[in-house]
Amino acid sequence: MVHNLLFEYIFTSIVLRRRGMSDLKIWPGKPFPLGATWDGHGTNFSLFSEHATGVQLLLFESPENPVPEHEIWLKERTARVWHCYLPGIKPPQLYAYRVTGPYEPERGHRFNPHKVLLDPYAKAIAGTFMWDNVLLGYKPNSRNEDLSFDKRDSSLFVPKCVVTDTWFDWEEDRLLRRPWNETIIYETHVKGLTAQHPDVDESQRGTYEGLASPRVIEYLVKLGITAVELLPIHHHAIDRSLYERGLTNYWGYNTIGFFAPDCRFSSSGNQGEQVREFKHMVKTFHKAGIEVILDVVYNHTAEGDQRGPTLCFRGIDNKAYYQLDPNNMRYYMDFSGCGTSLRMAHPHVTQLIMDSLRYWVLEMHVDGFRFDLASALAREFFEVDKLATFFDIIQQDPVISQVKLIAEPWDIGTGGYQVGNFPPLWTEWNGKYRDTVRSFWKGDENLLGDLAYRLTGSSDLYKDDGRKPFASINFVTSHDGFTLHDLVTYNAKHNEDNKENNRDGSNDNRSWNSGIEGDTDDKNINNLRMRRKMNFLATLLLSQGVPMILGGDEIDRTQRGNNNVYCQDNDVSWYDWDLDDEKRQMLAFTRFCIRIRQEHPIFRKRRFFKGIKPPGKEIKDITWLRQDGREMTSRDWKQATMHTVGILFSGEAIDEIDSQGQTVQDDTFLLLINGAGEPVDFRLPDVIQSGEILIYTCVPELNESERQIKDPRRFILEGYSLALLRKKRKDTD
Repeated sequence: MVHNLLFEYIFTSIVLRRRGMSDLKIWPGKPFPLGATWDGHGTNFSLFSEHATGVQLLLFESPENPVPEHEIWLKERTARVWHCYLPGIKPPQLYAYRVTGPYEPERGHRFNPHKVLLDPYAKAIAGTFMWDNVLLGYKPNSRNEDLSFDKRDSSLFVPKCVVTDTWFDWEEDRLLRRPWNETIIYETHVKGLTAQHPDVDESQRGTYEGLASPRVIEYLVKLGITAVELLPIHHHAIDRSLYERGLTNYWGYNTIGFFAPDCRFSSSGNQGEQVREFKHMVKTFHKAGIEVILDVVYNHTAEGDQRGPTLCFRGIDNKAYYQLDPNNMRYYMDFSGCGTSLRMAHPHVTQLIMDSLRYWVLEMHVDGFRFDLASALAREFFEVDKLATFFDIIQQDPVISQVKLIAEPWDIGTGGYQVGNFPPLWTEWNGKYRDTVRSFWKGDENLLGDLAYRLTGSSDLYKDDGRKPFASINFVTSHDGFTLHDLVTYNAKHNEDNKENNRDGSNDNRSWNSGIEGDTDDKNINNLRMRRKMNFLATLLLSQGVPMILGGDEIDRTQRGNNNVYCQDNDVSWYDWDLDDEKRQMLAFTRFCIRIRQEHPIFRKRRFFKGIKPPGKEIKDITWLRQDGREMTSRDWKQATMHTVGILFSGEAIDEIDSQGQTVQDDTFLLLINGAGEPVDFRLPDVIQSGEILIYTCVPELNESERQIKDPRRFILEGYSLALLRKKRKDTD
């Protein structure tokens, strides 16, 4: 029936299309900038293809009509770029391409002019892909199927690119450039945060506008967040395997438009309106003092391997855009687990990524990027090389080098785990921090020495190459894995809703259910779980480096044991804003820990602790204590069963100056950690004996009397608990 409809459109539209051609002026245009550029009088169209023999520009009247209103062969070609200029063509004109060339998969070429293609530089995309075999460049179910050639027209099933108007009233908005050591990141999903938010207008829930609504901004400011890290907002396609299981790609790690904010997060749904809405969101966040960091996926695209659809890059120039197997170019190198890897060694691929990054900074005002599977970007050939061309170019770029750059420092290829090995300009998701802190707080042995490194900024990973503690993005939970609630509630993943027989998702969760699998009414179990969640949050927010909180952990969000909700666009992933007493308690505790970090520079130093007495001081900047109050020895660090430690932070020995050149001083703190199940009697050092208790995870909300240290010589630290004691410096009240 769909194909009959397509033929009807062709039959009824052909006369109008021919008539329209006579009125359309076509000028040579320019090869750069790439993409569709409106100058106020007309639009320049420019497309790179090294191996194409012809390029046809298609203009459409509406997203619903698959028949082009105009079909224009581009006659101009400069430096492997095909181009033309069309006077009078203006936003929001819809367009796409067809590209002709050899179809020789074994030589790396997969041109198919029957497939309508998106512009890699499209600034907006109207609509989404409708899955059908017509999107494939080959005949499915045939012998050696991807070597075959399919002649069916894919236009009906492909969204269209939009010529956009770049003007926006930014009102003098600019990047915030908040220092790394003052940054607190909140990782969230545009839709998940607001899909069920009662104070967000229903028409705006799950959108850019909803995320920028007054109550959401107020909530994040009150929480103490300084940056939101958004899961991918680049336009993406749904994986066919998910479509066939009745699911969707909720996370969005399946990019097909590196310049286009996804229209699914638009509240208006109008062609190109998502660009304005995204800019408004960024401007609103900036006014509240919150930076916007984008999770970007440049390591692969939505086209997948040789069995995947022909949507954009594959049909424009497969051999140029993708890293192919040198032994048989029919197949792709895959370092992401998603079928393909972009060919980083090709100059136009590098240009595409750099142009995209600069666009999001200069035109969309984002403050930084988190690079998904960043190790894959370093693979110019096969080995991971931290001095790869991509990183060299970023180092020299006057725009990109000045924003926040975060690497997810691993991929699935051999040698892909590269935590600690990225260039000095970069910060990294510290997977070793996550693993160590999780394992320690569930009682694993022989971790105290490693924990000490993680708490103090991971100098073993970053100090030798001149980086600072803030090179470490510390996290306990992220979008990929258990939430904090589920980390203490489940021993094993429960991903049955993903319809993959629970095979997907990591099996290495380092979780402990605290005694019972899943939710329970057992008061003792729930008290232990609450204490353990607070241990994790306090550890994260009192560690040197940059803390990243998984959005919703502060309100005890659960995914019901699913540690891979990439395909769950429903209440499994959405935040539940119906807060009971326990959730409100978690929220209050998180706010308090963030406030301590913000108010006390000793927890966000710009340099590593030295473990020595600065000149003129009587105490080290940091001292590690046994439970008897004596300093730790090398023998103590080697005891596998040691789960208890005290860390004394001297606020008078910080040995740093602030941005105005003033000496930084702070209160003195004692952080007590007990990762064992039994209580310990901790001997307090003299310097802290007349202080107060700020945090004790056994008593989530301390009243005024409970803050007083009862015995100045000792502190009973319950099992699986953390306490923070403070002695105010002499010049404060």
